[in-house]
Amino acid sequence: MSEERAQAPGAEENAPNFITDIVREDLAKNKHRGRLQTRFPPEPNGYLHIGHAKSITLNFGTAELAPFGKCNLRFDDTNPAKEETEFVESIQNDVRWLGYDFQERLHFASDYFERLFECAVDLIQRGLAYVDSQSLEDIRKNRGDFYKPGVESPFRGRSVEENLALFADMRAGKFQDGEHVLRAKIDMTSTDLNLRDPLLYRIKRAHHHRTGDAWCIYPMYDYAHPLSDAFEGITHSLCTLEFAHHRPLYDWLVAQFSFDPVPEQTEFAKLALTYTVLSKRRLQALVSGGQVSGWSDPRMPTLAGLRRRGFTPAALRRFCERIGVSRRDSVVDVSLLEHAVREDLNATSPRVLSVLRPLKVTLTNFAEHETIELDAQYNSEKPDWGSRKLPLTRELYVERDDFMEKPVKGWFRLSPGSEVRLRYACIIRCNEVVKDDQGEVVELKCTWDPDSVGGQPKDGRKIKGTIHWVSKQHALDAEVRLYDRLFTTDNPLDEAHYAADTSQEEHPWMRFLNPNSLEVLKGAKVEPSLAGAAQGSRYQFERLGYFCVDEVDSKPGALVFNRTISLKDGWSKAQAKGK
Repeated sequence: MSEERAQAPGAEENAPNFITDIVREDLAKNKHRGRLQTRFPPEPNGYLHIGHAKSITLNFGTAELAPFGKCNLRFDDTNPAKEETEFVESIQNDVRWLGYDFQERLHFASDYFERLFECAVDLIQRGLAYVDSQSLEDIRKNRGDFYKPGVESPFRGRSVEENLALFADMRAGKFQDGEHVLRAKIDMTSTDLNLRDPLLYRIKRAHHHRTGDAWCIYPMYDYAHPLSDAFEGITHSLCTLEFAHHRPLYDWLVAQFSFDPVPEQTEFAKLALTYTVLSKRRLQALVSGGQVSGWSDPRMPTLAGLRRRGFTPAALRRFCERIGVSRRDSVVDVSLLEHAVREDLNATSPRVLSVLRPLKVTLTNFAEHETIELDAQYNSEKPDWGSRKLPLTRELYVERDDFMEKPVKGWFRLSPGSEVRLRYACIIRCNEVVKDDQGEVVELKCTWDPDSVGGQPKDGRKIKGTIHWVSKQHALDAEVRLYDRLFTTDNPLDEAHYAADTSQEEHPWMRFLNPNSLEVLKGAKVEPSLAGAAQGSRYQFERLGYFCVDEVDSKPGALVFNRTISLKDGWSKAQAKGK
């Protein structure tokens, strides 16, 4: 299916959502006798990513269209070899973090293993399923393709009694993995390949994270999924587009039993983001290859990674509302996500001062042991947020980037002989530059204007530059991690596809990993009010960006801050300049 680039709608505009239109029409017609039940059915074989956030908000949000609507969280745990309890727990945490409560609506496909087995027995008894003893290779070969019909299995004519006995022996563990499978008996000449006697059960000796070793046969997804929907009374089964080809089998299976309501599958386009890969398999490759520190690495598009980086649930929900829901694949510009994050953090983050690359400043005319307590609001536009005290002392730190020894035209920050305003504090003038033996600037000797406390000179002179600072005596040490986009190109998969000499590479898209996606600053300084900052707390470091306290590595006395996002979109400017 062709893709098109989705443009960002206006700041308060939501894109169309055809699923919502369908459900509202069904409710108006009293379809399903007024019932509204959806489900989010992840497989616990990895951490959820932002693509799943779209599905979560769609399923839970759709259920909210009616006061009686419900949404289940159901784990598709039918492939025990790849599933772990760790993933089950992380998925539940992610759904709750996004703001959705499933309470008593938590289910597992494994809850229905016995019932699914009984349904399979019923299909065998009615001549609608049989045990096939062909190898999987022969089954694939005899399935045919779009140009030729399938070939019936030589075991398709087995009697009901023989099939029942073999299926019971499969469950009892009397056969080896792959020795037999259970198939639906539909039509090997169907133009729909998914209806050519699809597999329903396979033998698989693997320890299950919930049922242990109680089972050695496991249902296929295409069998377990529609019946699980039906067992739970799902009215609207919302799936991504790759399941559209599976819908005829979905409908065939639920039609074989007397379910009320009968679930209906509707497909929508999954999320695709620029500068991002959204595939559990590829994300697992990044983790196992050591390109990132784990599933919760703040550079990862996993919900655990985005949470650790400082993204908010409100921003993700708003982003999902704005991109809408359609039937056609498209690629969403990641800048739309970043806009939603900036917008939310701007409205919710206290403003504080931090110096990432400290340069010492000595105010030579400031009393050596004096401290002036300055009152600074956390947000001047929201006085109810309160304020804190900022100590002004003789020795300070300013940002090294805010000094230029030989200033260029238009430079309004620190330089020899120039004046700048210290945010919330006073006016200072740079008088002397101190360098070490290697010629590096290590200190600025300045004077301050005592009549400018609060930042405004009494004589009315114009000061164009304002910079941030912290008191050397009172500043807290912190490690600051500057995160950026994980890839250097907007579509690494396409770039890898067309790149030369990638045939021998297992993951050619990794060529486009951003070598500057993480920069660690060990010697950063933050204002003293952050001494008790809790893990996960979010702040705007004035003039620098939005940061959060790392929820894993930060400890009292050893603060670690992650940059969530910069104040402005530097990537768009760089692209406009051809960089």
